[in-house]
Amino acid sequence: MSQDLKPETLALHAGWRADPATGAVAVPIYQTTSYQFHDTQHAADLFALRELGNVYTRLGNPTTDVLEQRVAALDGGVAALALASGQAASAFAVQNLARAGDNIVSGTDLYGGTWNLFANTLKDQGLEVRFVDPSDPDAFRAATDARTRAYYIETLPNPKLVVPPIAEIAAAGREVGVPLVVDNTAAPLLCRPLEHGAAVVVYSATKYLGGHGTSIGGIIVDGGNFDWEAHAERQPALNTPDPSYHGAVWTQATKPLGPVAYIIKARTTLLRDVGAALSPFNAFLLLQGIETAPLRVARHCENAAAVARWLSRRAGVKKTIHPSLQTGAARERADRYLRGGHGGLVGFELAGAEEGRKFIDSLKLLYHVANIGDARSLAIHPATTTHSQLSAEEQRATGVTPGYVRLSIGIEHIDDILADLDQALAAATGLAEAA
Repeated sequence: MSQDLKPETLALHAGWRADPATGAVAVPIYQTTSYQFHDTQHAADLFALRELGNVYTRLGNPTTDVLEQRVAALDGGVAALALASGQAASAFAVQNLARAGDNIVSGTDLYGGTWNLFANTLKDQGLEVRFVDPSDPDAFRAATDARTRAYYIETLPNPKLVVPPIAEIAAAGREVGVPLVVDNTAAPLLCRPLEHGAAVVVYSATKYLGGHGTSIGGIIVDGGNFDWEAHAERQPALNTPDPSYHGAVWTQATKPLGPVAYIIKARTTLLRDVGAALSPFNAFLLLQGIETAPLRVARHCENAAAVARWLSRRAGVKKTIHPSLQTGAARERADRYLRGGHGGLVGFELAGAEEGRKFIDSLKLLYHVANIGDARSLAIHPATTTHSQLSAEEQRATGVTPGYVRLSIGIEHIDDILADLDQALAAATGLAEAA
């Protein structure tokens, strides 16, 4: 399907028209582990990548394939890989390029789970992650050496909500053969990082893409826009024989399939060996969410902006964090990269941890859950939950203070959202709403 179609149309139609056997318009759930081969030659061709097709649901599934095609179309990529979670997607995105002894350079402004993955788990596997200020492209350049394999940032970092200079960081990497990986979880449809020079986009589809808090899933999108062969020494994972696949050199082996070396390698090595496969049923549910994502994201943005304005005037709130309230370069980047709204996340700071906890415990409408991007409004105290495994210094680096509260604003009526925030803030601070 043509990528010239608008996102609202792609969200409904990309990757699927109807089932050729039954005419079903809804994507079927192919709840199967295995697929019948035509004959031994067909099986051999599939395993040798001479032909693409279904082998085993750990590697791919027809329901999941539609999800992959749809998200790739929404981002303008050439192909995608769906995985069991956004955390798996973050890990695979860099492990696909970096081996033991290699490094990646990442912005400090990260979701707590990603920080812990990068700072500890990948370190234990021999992969170094060097953290730098994501607002400074020169910091990425300075941290780069001969074994740097990728840069990594978040479009709308959770919890700081300061958009980095995506194009400038991408350009800095391309100068030396380093691709930019962008986690776009908090800004689907609002930002298309591939248009700004990113090579790979990562999602926790659990969040805004799925949108209903029912299904865990992750997706990696390959932009097909990075010349891996031109930087063979910098990118050995794709340009040297892979012993796990009969010595295949991925940039050569995948040429008949198009510029998909990166995503094919991720599927046929990491997904095959680690097995972080997405359930076909979850793929189906995520597709249902994507169909209405353009409508939901617009409402999330509208409501969040209203909440941010209200909090900025509210007694007892020390600081409100939302792109619409930023100034200077941060606001310019938010307006440049986020089209149609500034996202559905809002942060604010109270006097301290006790006030933050009391606010959370006083909520009646908003849910207290470890998620974002749900149709329902959600709230959490990151210092004691999502970022609790980080040291106090690491928390500060990611933007978490003891009194910080993160809100994921849903699509309820704005009056009801504000009423619940008002009574919870009054309970936490002892102060009524400002006149």
